[in-house]
Amino acid sequence: MSFRARCRVAMLIAVATVLTVGMCQTVCAQDDVYHIAKGVVKSIDKDSKTMVVKTADGTEHTIKWTDKTTIKGGKDVGDSVAEGSKVSVKYTEKAGEKTAVGVKDLGKDVSK
Repeated sequence: MSFRARCRVAMLIAVATVLTVGMCQTVCAQDDVYHIAKGVVKSIDKDSKTMVVKTADGTEHTIKWTDKTTIKGGKDVGDSVAEGSKVSVKYTEKAGEKTAVGVKDLGKDVSK
């Protein structure tokens, strides 16, 4: 095999390797999985930016919010949602930590 032919083969192998790695990263970096928690806000801690949402089955979810968390009808979760409010929270979970992506205030809990 000539030097020129070996260079072409090496170049093709390099290009194929780069494309394969690029495709693997795309497949591995799938979108976050979103979960929904619907329930009543049991408590809110504005300092740590967390809320505890109790769902109908009695499960309590501690969910934090960030400046990127959107809220329907308000600007900040801590100012817009109060204890006793019924909410629907869309969140992601990584390493056991739940982070709100969006919060929808459904009104006050009337079952009290």
